[in-house]
Amino acid sequence: MNDIDHKLFDPELIRRYDTSGPRYTSYPTAVQFHDGFGEADYRAAAARSNAAGGPLSLYVHIPFCDTVCFYCACNKVVTKDRGKARPYLDDVYREMALQAELFDDGRPVDQLHWGGGTPTFLSHDEMRELMGKTGEHFALKTDDTGEYSIEIDPREADAATIRLLREIGFNRISLGVQDFDPVVQKAVNRVQSYEETREVVDTARAEAFHGVSIDLIYGLPHQTRERFTRTLDRVVELDPDRLSIFNYAHLPQRFKPQRRIASDDLPSPAEKLEILGSTIEYLLDAGYVLIGMDHFAKPDDPLAIAQREGSLHRNFQGYSTHAECDMVAMGVSSISQVGGAFSQNVKDLDGYHDALAAGRLPIEKGLVTSEEDALRRHVITELICHFQLSIPDVEARFGIDFPTHFADALAELKTMADDDLLRLEADRIVVEPRGRLLIRNICMAFDEYHGTLDGQRFSRVI
Repeated sequence: MNDIDHKLFDPELIRRYDTSGPRYTSYPTAVQFHDGFGEADYRAAAARSNAAGGPLSLYVHIPFCDTVCFYCACNKVVTKDRGKARPYLDDVYREMALQAELFDDGRPVDQLHWGGGTPTFLSHDEMRELMGKTGEHFALKTDDTGEYSIEIDPREADAATIRLLREIGFNRISLGVQDFDPVVQKAVNRVQSYEETREVVDTARAEAFHGVSIDLIYGLPHQTRERFTRTLDRVVELDPDRLSIFNYAHLPQRFKPQRRIASDDLPSPAEKLEILGSTIEYLLDAGYVLIGMDHFAKPDDPLAIAQREGSLHRNFQGYSTHAECDMVAMGVSSISQVGGAFSQNVKDLDGYHDALAAGRLPIEKGLVTSEEDALRRHVITELICHFQLSIPDVEARFGIDFPTHFADALAELKTMADDDLLRLEADRIVVEPRGRLLIRNICMAFDEYHGTLDGQRFSRVI
């Protein structure tokens, strides 16, 4: 189920399907969020969440970065002033208190993640304080059974930092690497040595972290297949449990830092496809499993196990093993998924502070999902996580006649079936190995909003 024959990597087919589209970390996507959703809607969603019960997932956004990586499209604040973290954390604690009031005491936090920006921009004392405040407001696990992860910039973390993170409760780390080639690093303003990255990984192993994940990006300036293969050689030496190989989306009209990347320095579309194809072959030969799109994991990793068992999920943190958790997100721009609703916080520090100073949740927009949204989210999640869909299960679960309800989608999938991306059977849809890299295209057929979406809002699928 998890193997993909690299011989089925068809560059011409991928070129034909290489359009822009959502990554489906949510459905509906954030493009559909609207400012008619407010605090009252969120409070109603939290009440529905309490009625359903179950564990929670927490996300905290730390937006600060010491330097700007030119490729970055994240919501961030680039500053050398470490003092800016203090007033921001005070605001986060205000939001945390407001959020905690909405959820029943004792709901265990099965999943916790700090993202950014650069979470390790915070001082050791600030990181210890943030975890302590979180534990005052929510039921953090103390037996190391939760999945508590943090994004690491190895330039901002040494062995002492990693030991501190383990001490305060983290058991998974995700490292940004992107590329070890010095020419590429200089072009994107992220100079990061193999040695400092190795120190972080080795310390994480010594401190018994449950897992180490590494992020790479293909399509950056000056990359070639040969150069990227040398990066993969070094990465596999580090022996990460998970790997994410992201496609660089060059959108300088939307993301100002990208204007410092010269378009002429980017690999050609043909070279970019060669990088991707050789990367997939390399990682499969190295023993990794293709989880989906651009994510790989060792066969014994919880993501691979969940996929085999049919319990893999997808949310704003990517692939996840915690489908049962509502996600409460705090900090600027963070997105919560609670009680059948999505909500996103304001994206700037001043607006975030002003809302909290007035005693309000800093919600900017959101969406209450409909029954139709829930149906299509289920279909998309099954396909993007497990590469197959049981039609009788969907019909029983949602009380529909699948061929009638999804006539337009099935007509669109017929072309993909003719290209051997998938099989349309009487009782199921099965994504073929050569369709797994194009799973976003397949999911788009079931996206009710797809025809109304602006393709410039999304990255290319490959």
